Amino acid sequence: MKRNVLLLMVVLLGMACSAFGQAAETPVNIGGRLEPLVDRMLIDTLTNTTHAPCPAQPGETVLRFDAPWEGRYCGYVTVIKDGERYRMYYRGLPDDGKDGSSAEVTCYAESLDGCRWGKPNLGLFEVRGTRENNVILADHAPFSHNFAPFLDARPGVPPAERYKALAGTSEKGLAAFFSADGVHWDTLKEAVITKGAFDSQNVAFWSELEQCYVCYFRTWTENTFGGFRWISRTTSSDFLNWSAPVVMDKGEAPWEHLYTNQTQPYYRAPQLYVSIAARFMPGRRLVSDEVAARLGIQGGYGGDCSDNVLMTSRGGNLYDRTFMEGFIRPGLGPENWTSRTNYPACGIVPTDKNEMSVYVQRNYGQPTGHLVRYPMRPDGFASVKASYAGGEMITKPLIFEGDTLLLNFATSAAGSMRVEVQDDAGKAIDGFAADQCEEFFGDFLDRPVQWKNGKSLAELAGKPVRLRFMMKDADLYAIQFGKG
Repeated sequence: MKRNVLLLMVVLLGMACSAFGQAAETPVNIGGRLEPLVDRMLIDTLTNTTHAPCPAQPGETVLRFDAPWEGRYCGYVTVIKDGERYRMYYRGLPDDGKDGSSAEVTCYAESLDGCRWGKPNLGLFEVRGTRENNVILADHAPFSHNFAPFLDARPGVPPAERYKALAGTSEKGLAAFFSADGVHWDTLKEAVITKGAFDSQNVAFWSELEQCYVCYFRTWTENTFGGFRWISRTTSSDFLNWSAPVVMDKGEAPWEHLYTNQTQPYYRAPQLYVSIAARFMPGRRLVSDEVAARLGIQGGYGGDCSDNVLMTSRGGNLYDRTFMEGFIRPGLGPENWTSRTNYPACGIVPTDKNEMSVYVQRNYGQPTGHLVRYPMRPDGFASVKASYAGGEMITKPLIFEGDTLLLNFATSAAGSMRVEVQDDAGKAIDGFAADQCEEFFGDFLDRPVQWKNGKSLAELAGKPVRLRFMMKDADLYAIQFGKG
């Protein structure tokens, strides 16, 4: 008898501790921010559902690197949307050579929709005997090697410095550039960041989240050029004076060569940095010498392969590698399985109200080098997915602002969703239980959730709650609270 009583006490104590632990979990304050489900920040439990990336699929070729000053070694592409205009920057290099050589130029293209691109005849520099070209930087070695511009979103930035850029090599460090129009550039200061390898695309931006400039740049895990190609970061209040570099933490993920990082604030949720990074597999060879010769590959550019991966960060020096799978695979054809191809451009931009786009280089080191657009669903980097049999997801405790829950989701014609609002201990709140939620289905970017009694979520704003999503043949991409 005493043993049974003791056992019962232990069980009850365990249940009490478990309930206390759940209730005591610190809520995530998301306010009214859009939160794509790209990491596990909001996800507590998954039952018969999966959290998985949504790999992008190729669209059309938007640019061919076929001008005499461009060529097979074009690279380090950046895409920027500025109002109604899209701007593209990339290295032109017809022949292989030392990083930072005088043969490199910086090229420019533009578009009004992000889909159809043109190369304007700028006449700024004479290259290969002509000024009829789209070159915006030349005869300024080594900075055309990896010129990486961005549109400065810092409040109060002078009009003459709306555009900024970093470029350089380990010998000279990264120099800072500025421009009023994104076409005509001047040097702001040389050697603003000096501790790094920089033998890649070194990207910077103004962080609304951290209220400073942030730069993610190439380092190596051993000395300057040893071990794995990796990423460090530094911050600045004025773009000229930068903090000591800090190596990015990869968490529990294994080491991999990450060639370009392309870390940028996501335009719909700037508190989230999204990185579609080039994953390089040195020595992993698929293409034979015979096939490489047929493709027009010179040197050793047939001896490796690469794809790209999805990483995220919420500030600081931690990358979240929730997904290790390739985000964009090389695809069919030996031309996509050669060295340094499949590298993504820096920039995720809206190209329609129901579409965003990323861009990926193809056929690097080949005479057929070009850039492909990959259209995607807004927020559609990853989703919580339920099969036809159905399943559910419960969030961690969260605090919100507003009176309406908006969802970016899609179902099949037979699929459906319901949402239950629980207190932070996991008990359904009266009026917001699962059986009180109107079942909904379809395909929406911001569909409001409604309950049968018409109750508003305003009474729960500022209080810790959990969301329980009951799903059937459905994908949930993002959530946001707002004003109805």
